[in-house]
Amino acid sequence: MELNGIHLSSLLITLIIVIGSSLYSSRSVKSAQDYSLGGRTAGAPLIAGCIAGTVVGGGATVGTAQLAYSAGLSAWWFTLGSGIAFIIMGLFYARPLRSTGLETIPQYLVLNYGKKAGPIASVISSIGILFSAVASCLPAIQIIAAIFTITPWMAAILLIFLVTAYVFFGGMKGSGISGMLKLGIVWLTLFAAGETAYSALQSMSALEIVFPVYPWFSLFGNGFGAALSNLFSLIVGIICTQTYIQAIFSASDSRTASIGAFTAALVVIPVGLPSIAIAMYMQAAHPPVLPILVLPIYLLQYQPAWLGGVGLAGILLSLIGSIAGLSLGIGTMVAKDLCFELLQIKAEKTLLWINRITVLSVTLTAVLIAILNLKSQVLAWNYLSMALRGSGVFLPLSLAIFAPGRLKKSWAISSMMISTAAAVGCAILRLPLDPLSAGITVSTVIISFGLIRSGQNTETN
Repeated sequence: MELNGIHLSSLLITLIIVIGSSLYSSRSVKSAQDYSLGGRTAGAPLIAGCIAGTVVGGGATVGTAQLAYSAGLSAWWFTLGSGIAFIIMGLFYARPLRSTGLETIPQYLVLNYGKKAGPIASVISSIGILFSAVASCLPAIQIIAAIFTITPWMAAILLIFLVTAYVFFGGMKGSGISGMLKLGIVWLTLFAAGETAYSALQSMSALEIVFPVYPWFSLFGNGFGAALSNLFSLIVGIICTQTYIQAIFSASDSRTASIGAFTAALVVIPVGLPSIAIAMYMQAAHPPVLPILVLPIYLLQYQPAWLGGVGLAGILLSLIGSIAGLSLGIGTMVAKDLCFELLQIKAEKTLLWINRITVLSVTLTAVLIAILNLKSQVLAWNYLSMALRGSGVFLPLSLAIFAPGRLKKSWAISSMMISTAAAVGCAILRLPLDPLSAGITVSTVIISFGLIRSGQNTETN
């Protein structure tokens, strides 16, 4: 990955403009709520920018290309599934959640299942979100190290600095504004590059021999069961992620929240396709390439220098923005659910700095985990993250929204703890059962039993 002067100039100018916009927006942040929710004045574009700007990170760009390099079109499931999840969120979850006027998912669970549900949900969600941040740290460290020819540890330090500048001061508003700019850059550069890669593939002789229709051009190239499992994990994980729900809570009203979710879906779904075309072309033209660097290498070698530099900046910003948005979600839960509700810390300035320090701490932790696992696959961390944050929270949250009061507090809390433990156990022991399937199955059994018992008690009374 050799960069010339034009590459570096366009890359640095793009980074400065986007990160500078986030720093500029921090002027309006005066309180903890301004930081976490942008004052609840967000319109649909800002909501979509925050949601899509977070999900279009390591998995949606570099991770999709990494998997497509060996699996083809089935790598599309990450962005396709994310978009489907946002459509479901806009249809069924956005309006009831926004109408509550809350800030976090645990707060909503506390309303229905009591105070014990808050800290449990915060810890479960935070661990899952942390692993998703790791998924964006992995390629970010590799790309920064390759661009500037520095060691991974030095690249990690530079990444921490960039994430801090992106979200530390501006919070939700900074993340949303930067997210919109970043998405525009990613869309333009990725689709321009993807079009040239697609044309090159089309003109390739014996394409069907190099890439047989199955598995390369099938969404189910990795198996029908694996595809459905990935889709289900994305739907469950995204609906239970504080960062995306936080964007919904920041909307000016319920209708705007739904429109923002639908807009994010329209932006996210197509993003994986150019990365897949690029990866498949690189598989045919450059088989020895390190899969995680397929996308940035293509931008530098096969695009005009200025566009390659801007595109590389877009990829870096997608990774930085994803880490920042996910860290902000954890920071809000720590400040609001643990410090404000549990420890009774009420001072706005104190909560604001707790949120900021948590964002920095989460970034440091995610970077450290990533640098110790540099050879792992990006999407594997994303899917594990979805499983951990969704196993314990999805069913209790959905019942609280669509059937409030039906499930008793003790059963909800038991489901959250035991189902999460089941998912973690599957992941640690590397059992053949998918962690999300294990967690959701356990959660379903416990909740079903709880609903039956609650019904029997009602009849008795």
